[in-house]
Amino acid sequence: MKKVKTILGILVLGVMLTVVSCKDAKKEEATTKTEQAEKKEYASAYVCPMHCEGSGSDAAGECPKCGMAYVENKNHNKNGHEH
Repeated sequence: MKKVKTILGILVLGVMLTVVSCKDAKKEEATTKTEQAEKKEYASAYVCPMHCEGSGSDAAGECPKCGMAYVENKNHNKNGHEH
């Protein structure tokens, strides 16, 4: 009987740890395409091909993080919306 209680306790503890760790993983996946589109590295007229955090500019140049040349963002809208 003592072995059964020990095994059940270990199983319950394992399930609790699994639930908590999966909950944290979902928070990290919360970045959606909409959130990415609002960031400078996705929404600027010129963007880094690697989409380095904080990169992007309204003029051609180089990424300050990785040094790659900016490419023109074909999805860029100066007014922030499409017609």
